[in-house]
This record gives sequence, structure tokens and C-alpha cells, in this order.
Amino acid sequence: MKLMPKKINIPGKVILAAAGPGDPDLITVKTMRYLQQADVVLTDRLVSHKLLDQYVNPGSEIIYVGKQCRKGNSTPQETINQLMVKHAGAGKLVVRLKGGDVSVFSNILDELRTLVQYNIPYEIVPGITAALGAAAYSGIPLTARGYSTAVRLLTYYKSDIVPDHYWQELANTSDTLVFYMSAETVDGIVFKLIRYGIAADKHIAVIEQATTPLQKVYTTGIHAFSEQYGSMSFLSPSLVIIGNVVQLHKEFAWIENDTEREQYFKPMATLGNNTNHNQKTNVSRA
Repeated sequence: MKLMPKKINIPGKVILAAAGPGDPDLITVKTMRYLQQADVVLTDRLVSHKLLDQYVNPGSEIIYVGKQCRKGNSTPQETINQLMVKHAGAGKLVVRLKGGDVSVFSNILDELRTLVQYNIPYEIVPGITAALGAAAYSGIPLTARGYSTAVRLLTYYKSDIVPDHYWQELANTSDTLVFYMSAETVDGIVFKLIRYGIAADKHIAVIEQATTPLQKVYTTGIHAFSEQYGSMSFLSPSLVIIGNVVQLHKEFAWIENDTEREQYFKPMATLGNNTNHNQKTNVSRA
């Protein structure tokens, strides 16, 4: 869907906007309009290239500033902050485009403080976070009546981020647990929850590259996870859902797992070379 952009006459502004979890059709109308007007787009790695090709103003400069944990070629946050200040300070409309939602497990705080420090006008445009996209595209209603009345959004990208006393609470809650940025630590999540007594009838789903054409969903009972998937290396990004609601996947799945298993989002080291836009830059730390 193509909409005519509403012209904004405020020079030097940063739009902190969300691209959604992968499917380019999940972008909001407001973010789409800003992309059509942008002078500069500072984009994360986990943004669909189809979205950039379809919606970004062909005359804008696209700068790749993504992060790829433990893979190198990540852009330091300070560099991203400097780019926002540089381009907005030159009177340009800058869209800082983030995967998923702009405020959920995003380093938006540093960017907001930078914009306030330099007195740069800004706007925050929300989007569909990965938990909601992955749940919908895998047929797992996160708060299905009779299964769960709450959802907890968590992350476990390093071993000391969740204290032991909280693991006991997580193991015994009826809430649906959703772990972001935990593809490489899912074995540790399962170990901790079993250690603290999670019920044998709880199920786990790992959704690889949710809402993309390469989405894959893996489900099993949580106590059977190590035997079934313990040696598996899940592709990034992967989202982990744990709880009674995961059992509903078999009943309500409406997308079949793709037969191929490859990365949908390109590594940082390869970005900036395959775009149809007039200007592109890859800013990274090798």
C-alpha cells in the first residue's frame, strides 16, 4: 500500500521508528510515511531489505548501524548517537529505524538522552514487537483464556542477567514467558527452569526468524527439550516462548515451516553492497 506522505516542515528532527519483526507488511503507516520523506535512514540489521527497497525515499542516504552480538562488525552506540546529532544538526530529517518495536529491548535510552542533550526534536513511533509477531505467526495466543493471564518479556543473553531467586519465580508462574535475544542461551534457560521445578506439562517453542519467509517453529515439552533440541544451534533472531499456551501451536499453526534453513537478515559485514538506493553506507566495527 502506497500512501502520499504528509509533509513535515520541521528541519533537523530524528524519528525513532519501528520496522516490525521481519515481514515488511507489518510496518506502521506512520513509519512508512516518515521513510518516504527521510533524508537519512539509520537502520538496524534486523530490518527487511524488502521494506527498505519498497518504502524508503530513493534519494535518501541509508546508513547501516546494526549490532551483531559476538559476531563482530557491530556499530558502537556512541557512533549511532553521533550520526543522529550530525545529520539532524545539518537540518535533515533522520529516521532511526529499529527492528521490532522501538522501545522493547532496544537501546533507545542512550539515543533519547543524546537527543535531549543536543536539543534535537524527536518523535517515537511504536511498532509490532517480536513477541507479538512471533506468537501470531506461529499460532500461539500469548494470553489464551484458561491457559495464561499474563505475559513476561525477558532476555537471557548472558548468564548473570537473571538472579537465581527470580528463576524460582519464573519456574512456578502460570504466566507466559517470552525470551528475546536468547538463541544462544536457550539451553541455559531450560536448565534453570527445570532446576527450579518447572512443571513437566509446560511446553517450549523456539521461533527462528519470525514473520519472515524462512520462519521455523520448534516445539516440545520443556523437560524433553535437551534430548530433542539440546545440540541444535538456532538461527538468529530466535524468540523463545514458554508456557501452557505453546500447546496451542499444533491446533492453530497457519504457516508451515520453511524447508530451507538460512539467514534471512544479512550479516553486518555484507550490508551496504546490495541496495537499489542512490546512497548507502555501512558503519561498523570490524
